[in-house]
Amino acid sequence: MSKHLEREIDKLKKMILSLSAVVEESVRKAVASIEKRDCAMAQEVLDTDREIDQVEVDVEEECLKILALHQPVAVDLRYIVAVMKINNDLERIGDLSVNITERTLFLCERAPITAPFDFGGMCQKTLEMLRGSLDALMQMDSARAREVLVADNEVDAINREMYAKICAALRSNADHAEVLLSYLSAARQLERIADSSTNIAEDVIYLIEGTIVRHGRGR
Repeated sequence: MSKHLEREIDKLKKMILSLSAVVEESVRKAVASIEKRDCAMAQEVLDTDREIDQVEVDVEEECLKILALHQPVAVDLRYIVAVMKINNDLERIGDLSVNITERTLFLCERAPITAPFDFGGMCQKTLEMLRGSLDALMQMDSARAREVLVADNEVDAINREMYAKICAALRSNADHAEVLLSYLSAARQLERIADSSTNIAEDVIYLIEGTIVRHGRGR
């Protein structure tokens, strides 16, 4: 690897890790905002979304510049490809955080009710998956990434249980339909964040091992 290419890749690494930190904080605030019905925190997430979108564009442009100017091969090329995919998933997670905060703003205007399922548990499991995938990226740890793949099944199981409980609650509490459906929507966003976290973990495995695992897991 030439010194110039090495510097460019180091710069790219700092950019994607910086974006990871911002996105993780956005998810944490989104989750906290809906659990606490904190509209001010929800607004912080909305304000951060513009920053995430811009950094996502900057990272993509940096990747394309490296590809055009240096024509990397082997491990370097694999790194660029993986970063482009991870970058897209991080931006998507930022959008999903915004969707959760929109539910927060809606719930702030409604009388509070207790969620008929373990919403807090689902939030925590999703955050653990996101943290795990980002740790795997920062530490280049494929074993950590594989732990995230296993955890995805747990979130899917929680989501199925949640859906059944919401349906039951809707039948017995029609007056609370709008609030219950908001929790259902927020839970769906959490499931999608978990899926995107799994995508990141899969890309980390590809980056480290050169192995594509996405189609071999029965997802």
